[in-house]
Amino acid sequence: MDCYSSQKGYSVKAAIDIGTNTTLLLVAANDGQSLKILESQQQTPRLGAGVDESKVLSKKAMKRVIASLKEFLKIINNKYPEVDNIFVTATSAVRDANNRATFIDLVEQETGLQIQLLSGDEEAQYTFLGAQSMLDDIAGPKMIIDIGGGSTEIAYGDEQLQDRYSYDMGCVRFTERFLKDDSPTNTQIEQCRGAIKSVLAEYGFDIADQTTLVGVAGTVTSLAFIDLGLSAYDPKALSGHIITKDGLKEHIERFCDFNSNRIEQEYPTVMKGRGDIFLAGLLILEGFMQEYSFEHLITSTGGIRHGTLNINTEK
Repeated sequence: MDCYSSQKGYSVKAAIDIGTNTTLLLVAANDGQSLKILESQQQTPRLGAGVDESKVLSKKAMKRVIASLKEFLKIINNKYPEVDNIFVTATSAVRDANNRATFIDLVEQETGLQIQLLSGDEEAQYTFLGAQSMLDDIAGPKMIIDIGGGSTEIAYGDEQLQDRYSYDMGCVRFTERFLKDDSPTNTQIEQCRGAIKSVLAEYGFDIADQTTLVGVAGTVTSLAFIDLGLSAYDPKALSGHIITKDGLKEHIERFCDFNSNRIEQEYPTVMKGRGDIFLAGLLILEGFMQEYSFEHLITSTGGIRHGTLNINTEK
């Protein structure tokens, strides 16, 4: 048991984020000032497979997610019996699905967990708080980009959130729409880039000079892992790592020639369950950096789960 678990004044809570591609667990102790991470786990059940076209969560995908939730509950019950609350959030795939109520009810029946379905704006807010919680203080305004499976959230602000938007594009959604071959053709890649530019034009941010771009979630943290040449996942090494626009361009050129099997074989630690959608995520990141003329971004290992625990600690 972690030493924080038994220290007086610490409450231990868990947050589970049900995304379009991944299901993520975070267990942390909080003394009211900061999070002390005790456990972080990820599974890739891909709840949102086919949802972009069908608007329905498949029975197989729902079963995969419920199996992952049961695994997370085993971890919590066996290792962290002092957890006093489990917060579960769901995002784009569940928002988009016509049978979302069926899924939410099924999860509660099978696991006892109650899901909070986040709007796109709420998702951006949670991401903003989560990203900041895992980085040393960055002076000045910050723009947070969270490239998910079904949507991409942008949050902008300094100490406080000032603007946010959720774009209906993500690495699963745009892989299914545009990058249909494994590996994609040049025509498919350019169609994807064109669609990204069009979606970004739906909403524009008015940002100050010297704004820092911060990236969270699987696309960015996996890219940082590869950029650093790591062999084991190390959140401390990833958090704060700088990815340049030129470096991103080189990675895109390289991965355009990879199929999903090759990506997963070369980088199994971060690419298992992500190899076929990674390029779409990189293209979304590229398009955003070009749109706002960012030369680099800073990696944060924070995200929705961290924001969830921070928000619920404040209440």
